[in-house]
Amino acid sequence: MGRSLMPLDYEPLAESLVHLDQSILVIPSFTLECGTELRDVPVAYKTWGRLNSARDNVMIICHAFTGSADVEDWWGPLMGPGRAFDPQRFFIFCANVLGSPYGTASSITINPDTGKPYGPEFPATTIRDDVWLHKRVLDHVGVQSVAVAIGGSMSGMAILEWPLCTPDGYIRHVIPIATSARHSAWCISWGEAQRELA
Repeated sequence: MGRSLMPLDYEPLAESLVHLDQSILVIPSFTLECGTELRDVPVAYKTWGRLNSARDNVMIICHAFTGSADVEDWWGPLMGPGRAFDPQRFFIFCANVLGSPYGTASSITINPDTGKPYGPEFPATTIRDDVWLHKRVLDHVGVQSVAVAIGGSMSGMAILEWPLCTPDGYIRHVIPIATSARHSAWCISWGEAQRELA
């Protein structure tokens, strides 16, 4: 399915962006929704808690546009025993999205064809690409089904995609926050402005 690699062989600037307490799975080949194939695709992710024997006590937390897999940095008050994100109850999973500079394939990732960072040649990706890629990581970990998936803003869009991109019943509950399945022209323009600023 993939091979584990830690730490990544990035340029020095990129190394400072990668948190060394996260795991990296390298997917040998991944085809984007647009048809472009990426090779040796690193996916950075973090987990908390333990996978139960049925392998179905999984909570997926998806991060927003400017976030990372470091859930404790942005939803920290919700994480802990007896809280919403309880690692004693759930096996919690959060992965960085494509294009993120925090360890998953992006413009700072080394292109295996050139030996240099992709830079502006890194292809445009979609929310659905992130879901498909993260599902590959969950398959590697051995997850059978997901109890709940939660995310806000851009990640709320991913939460809406998860049930569409996985077999019926794989995702039992979704909690999309501050998001929508469709956007007005105004909302699309704000999203484009955010992408341009990033």
